Amino acid sequence: MILADVLPDAPTTTVDALAIFDAAPAVEPDFMIGTWHGAEMPTGHPLDGLLAASGWWGKQFVDGETVHPLLFPTADGAALWALNPMLAFGGMGVATKIPALKNRNFTGVISALRPVLGTSSPKARLRTTRYRGVDTATMVYDQLPINDVFRRLDDETVIGAMDLRGLRNPYFFVLRRDDSLRLR
Repeated sequence: MILADVLPDAPTTTVDALAIFDAAPAVEPDFMIGTWHGAEMPTGHPLDGLLAASGWWGKQFVDGETVHPLLFPTADGAALWALNPMLAFGGMGVATKIPALKNRNFTGVISALRPVLGTSSPKARLRTTRYRGVDTATMVYDQLPINDVFRRLDDETVIGAMDLRGLRNPYFFVLRRDDSLRLR
């Protein structure tokens, strides 16, 4: 597989993304331990553009019980902070119905709201689930009907399919291992 085929700035379709996802091997949960820098993989999904507009940086898997699903850089860019996904996804229904929001930059607003949106508690767990007929590592949100399912692209990169109750197609993203920043 050519990694360029799954670069987040290369728009594709859901069918193409599913073909890449289905062809990739399963991931063991232990493989996911660490900090991962993420990027959207545009497919025309209603959520395309929202993570980029928010300034989302990635995810951190400390162990099977301690997962921070939404990491953002601090204002100075020297560290990361965890955002409570329950607060972030609360307005998602409205955001998907107003396409212009995807073209806005909300990084300053989110950074300013860090005292309200931030959390030091883990908000997800790492498990193995069966998705599309394959048992693979899955991040299970604690308070939301969302599972992020992972497949391995190479030793440092996974493709993720966010399975959200109520949405017909998965939302795709790519994670690359990056332990350069610490959670503050």
